[in-house]
Amino acid sequence: MAKQCKKTYIGWQELAPSQKRKQIEYTVPTRLLDDRGNLLVQGGWARHNIFEYDRTKARPGWRGKEWDFYQISDGRYMVQISMANISIGGYASAVLVDLKNHDKKPITSMAFWAGGKNKPIHILPENGDQGHPNVSEYKSKKFHFRADTNDEHRVLEFHGPVGKDSLDAKFEMDFFKDHQNITIVTPFRKAAGTVHSGEGVKKKKFMPTRFFMTMKQNCMPCEGYFKCGDVEVTFDKADTFCVLDWGRGVWPYNNVWYWGNGAQHIKDAEGNDHIFGFEVTWGIGDEANATETCVFYDGVAHKVGSVDVEVFPKDDKWMQPWHFISDDGRFDLTMTPFFDHHTDTNALNILRLHAHQVHGLWNGTVVLDDGTKLEIKDMYAFCEYVENKW
Repeated sequence: MAKQCKKTYIGWQELAPSQKRKQIEYTVPTRLLDDRGNLLVQGGWARHNIFEYDRTKARPGWRGKEWDFYQISDGRYMVQISMANISIGGYASAVLVDLKNHDKKPITSMAFWAGGKNKPIHILPENGDQGHPNVSEYKSKKFHFRADTNDEHRVLEFHGPVGKDSLDAKFEMDFFKDHQNITIVTPFRKAAGTVHSGEGVKKKKFMPTRFFMTMKQNCMPCEGYFKCGDVEVTFDKADTFCVLDWGRGVWPYNNVWYWGNGAQHIKDAEGNDHIFGFEVTWGIGDEANATETCVFYDGVAHKVGSVDVEVFPKDDKWMQPWHFISDDGRFDLTMTPFFDHHTDTNALNILRLHAHQVHGLWNGTVVLDDGTKLEIKDMYAFCEYVENKW
């Protein structure tokens, strides 16, 4: 019999009824940090990035993390293009993964730079979807990364070396006018964040300067190309979508999380075309006041309750079906995996990012805010489980 690993987080099933997670929505611009770096938002979500983040207020500065991460896929190939700062340094990278040829090594180009008090750092925008145009850019002798966002369009470019070859990638994506996303602020508590008790979960001490703010901009039809040596892959808006994972925060050292996301074209009962997608992230931080769980329909966010998997997949169940269910029953999908994109970046087990990003076909139902039930059939999407020391 396969060994069942103990869960590394608290799922909604382990909570007492009185501890059901709230879904506090913010609708007006709200300051995130006070002058001492204390978090002023004790958890909440919004349909746009209305949380006013000032990186100069974040404490301690050396624990700060900022990233713009784009994932593009048509279900056959996946491209990840990102730029990140972690105070002491940063990187810009582009990766192509063949999702159907599991023996093929990913193509990767990556630039690193040093940061610190007296060293230059490549600054990312403080706001994710406000104040267009919004530009992220990194340039050096060999590398160039640029993301240029306007009201209804985004252009993403990356150029850099891969061994003796040169990588050249460019993508263009569209989104609806006033396209909603899910932006969330999550606080942290000491140690693992929670401990089990017979009456549910007892919370540990709040960490006033630690927080995780992220925006997921989903459902962006995307076209473009990725070229390197004799490899050239093109993508078409008919079957390709991009998601932006935009994050800023001051994290504790140890964290785990799930992240699931996907988008597709679907038809309603009358045969009309729509764009459907979802975003489910959980397991990280104190989720008492909001969870990063949402479905999207034609650019409108429909908030659902806390989500968890029926069976914890660690350590040997990555390629078995994953059944996802929300505490309100509105999100009920099963992923049948076809590829586990397993990566383990490990520096003496002091700095480590250990990830299983599992790709598969999803089937089931979701319910919109007006009660409409959508049947989801063989939708390509992914969900990852990550253990992080950083």
